[in-house]
Amino acid sequence: WGSWTAKSAMKDLETKIFYAVLVFSWTVYLWEAYLAYRQRRTYRSTMHVPQELGKIMDTETFEKSRLYNLDKSNFSFWSGLYSETEGTLILLLGGIPFLWRVAGTVTARFGLGSEYEISQSLSFLMLATLFSAFTGLPWSIYNTFVIEEKHGFNQQTLGFFLKDAVKKFIVTQCILLPVTSLLLYIIKIGGDYFFIYAWLFTLVVSLVLVTIYADYIAPLFDKFTPLPDGELKDEIESMSKSISFPLTKVYVVEGSKRSSHSNAYFYGFFKNKRIVLFDTLLEDYSPLNQEGQPETVPSQETDASAETKAKPKNKKQGCNNSEVLAVLGHELGHWKLGHTVKNIVISQMNSFLCFFLFAVLIGQKELFMAFGFYESQPTLIGLMIIFQFIFSPYNEVLSFCLTVLSRRFEFQADAFARGMGRASELYSALIKLNKDNLGFPVADWLFSMWHYSHPPLLERLRALGGTKQD
Repeated sequence: WGSWTAKSAMKDLETKIFYAVLVFSWTVYLWEAYLAYRQRRTYRSTMHVPQELGKIMDTETFEKSRLYNLDKSNFSFWSGLYSETEGTLILLLGGIPFLWRVAGTVTARFGLGSEYEISQSLSFLMLATLFSAFTGLPWSIYNTFVIEEKHGFNQQTLGFFLKDAVKKFIVTQCILLPVTSLLLYIIKIGGDYFFIYAWLFTLVVSLVLVTIYADYIAPLFDKFTPLPDGELKDEIESMSKSISFPLTKVYVVEGSKRSSHSNAYFYGFFKNKRIVLFDTLLEDYSPLNQEGQPETVPSQETDASAETKAKPKNKKQGCNNSEVLAVLGHELGHWKLGHTVKNIVISQMNSFLCFFLFAVLIGQKELFMAFGFYESQPTLIGLMIIFQFIFSPYNEVLSFCLTVLSRRFEFQADAFARGMGRASELYSALIKLNKDNLGFPVADWLFSMWHYSHPPLLERLRALGGTKQD
């Protein structure tokens, strides 16, 4: 009787864990869907440029932005509903233990039994990422070749897109599989303090990847060229020197071969910092500003004309040199104010906490049994269950807190650029970038509070002091 009671109680706990995960997952989805509904209502109801935006955005751009963001929101609703439904069906139908058994069958064909857990884990991981890639591909194609194409952002052909997807999958596997195998091995041999060694390992891996990404990984997909000598380069170097930013190189990346969206960032550790500018950010450099006959955007492939769409380009996209410097002043403000280091510290504190809690929970067989693993408790499955499902409430709270912190950092970086005497240029740059990327300047307050890692345009312009009104 005692044994039966214990088994019944364990079964009851498994069921509670399983359905608690499903209920929370759908609760989060419904909350996100409600926020998205509020924002779509804003897109539909705000048909005219608000009075306070009259000197900032023209009617045509406002309408383009409204329709673009409405299309993106509708797409996000359906893709999100599919993703949530797919995840639920996988859990209800036992998809995770089924895929684990398939992975065991694959490794068995190579003479590796169940005792080779790491090999089976890598097989499982590859099969799972393949499944995810195939189920996500139609959505990605629709987003790129219907929504982005419709609104003038897509610059890719289908062949280029598919080749890029295959390349990304291969590169991801080349990084993911060896890193995962080493992590699992460390957990296996680490003893009681394995969580410390696992955390240190992931810290080293993340630092290495950040260091080598732009030099060795990103060039596999995009062409990086040094910014030509001239006024802009000289001024970037002078501005960097004025705040002791250890700049070593400035690159331009051919973002225009994929999209007309624009961006800029810096990377590197210690005394080896590099700045990367998208060609679409530079008014005088972007192929999208060339007039005359339809042209193709050059790519790093020899058959560039077959890789990138040939079509007339939008005139005068991007920022002038003074505005580019203001944008970089904002980005360098993140460095000078220690935002990058603070984000790394927060990330690593969170990582350590998660590994510590994982060490506490990994011995709970009920967690594995709740997801269909009755006879074995594979470490990789434990990582998936605990990090992805059990930590979901914590991850939601953390994500919101980081969003709030990010907005604070953005205001501080804007203030830093203003302190460098570039408020007017940053003001006009923000307006141009919002126009080029068809950002919608009106947001529902609750949607904005929950989702916007960057403050809405109007808030940033007000904080800059309304320096420029035309």
